[in-house]
Amino acid sequence: MLEFTKKILTSVSFDPQLFQKELYKALKWINDAEEVRKFHEWCIVEFGSKYPAIIRKAFAQTTTS
Repeated sequence: MLEFTKKILTSVSFDPQLFQKELYKALKWINDAEEVRKFHEWCIVEFGSKYPAIIRKAFAQTTTS
């Protein structure tokens, strides 16, 4: 499922709103802390220069909830 999510994020990365929506959706179903960490690293590598604020905000909310 995580690989599918990565494909989705890559395909919607042209639109900040779609990217944010799909990122939040993905983070809702990832339960394992290690998977979240790896996913966060992947997001930073792939989209960190394009959407740093969206990524920071989304992952900050996962650590506080």
